[in-house]
Amino acid sequence: MRRFLLCSLSVLALLALGTFAALQLSPWPGALLIRAVFDSGAQRAFSAQQPHLPADIAEQRDLQYAADSPHAYLDLFYPASSAQRKLPTIVWIHGGGWVSGSKALLGNYARILAGQGFSVAVVGYAIAPGATYPTPVRQVHAALGYLSRQASMLPVDADKLILAGDSAGAHIAAQVAASLSEPDYAQRIGVQASIARSQLAAVLLYCGPYDIREVNLDGGFGAFLRTVLWAYSGRKDFQQDVRFATASVLPEVSARFPPAFISAGNADPLLGQSQALASALSKQGVTVETLFFPPDLKPELGHEYQFDLDGKPGQQALARSVAFLRRHIGQPD
Repeated sequence: MRRFLLCSLSVLALLALGTFAALQLSPWPGALLIRAVFDSGAQRAFSAQQPHLPADIAEQRDLQYAADSPHAYLDLFYPASSAQRKLPTIVWIHGGGWVSGSKALLGNYARILAGQGFSVAVVGYAIAPGATYPTPVRQVHAALGYLSRQASMLPVDADKLILAGDSAGAHIAAQVAASLSEPDYAQRIGVQASIARSQLAAVLLYCGPYDIREVNLDGGFGAFLRTVLWAYSGRKDFQQDVRFATASVLPEVSARFPPAFISAGNADPLLGQSQALASALSKQGVTVETLFFPPDLKPELGHEYQFDLDGKPGQQALARSVAFLRRHIGQPD
């Protein structure tokens, strides 16, 4: 029995050592664990949105927006009765810490937005660690170009495009908006603008990180942040990576940034990043509308609160987002 226990303890110790070594040598083990947890949560949100779906939403799935990637597909949702009209088009980039998520899991929320009189394109993109920065930024630019070129064949108004995103998707959306606004920034990232800045009417940004320099790597989410930023940058020493420094959007915003709706929950670890972006844009004279909540609000609103449409805050976020967009595209409430 003693020998058996010693052998078992030795095996457990070796497994623990191997796991520790794997986590130190590659971002893959940690990223895959995060992916499993995040995708499970996204699936729950997707299912909970089912009772809120509007009727008569048409869709076109798996439209290939670029030929150079197996991940370069988008899904388009729009009111069936408006299939022959040119509709303002929300281009949504899903979240997931750059290492998880999919366009499919945003489908129900996209249908709900489409029910408000929009076309909604949900962009699929290559996630980390398999693809690293700035691949998703390039792919979203390509998706915008595709929608602009194909607008005559789709219920898309190419002059009323709206970038939207949640969590890591909000970061990507904000970076694309900033790079469309400032050609010098696009050049430093290494991306090619695919539409004119004038085609971008507004942005919706939920619960995103916008300044990589300011993330708290020593706090309670430090291990998570180190894993996803290692995975997304492709370098464990991402803080010393000059190329990855361009991922910080906050220092790059200018007066040409489009009108922005920005929100995060009162218990979201990234709340400060949303508040900082809103402040920076306001100082540049950009039109900004925010939806933040009292610090003592109960129950607390965590990360991605807006997808919970059974609660009043999620319903408020949807209504405020839609009203904001209608004002900026000249569409009556």
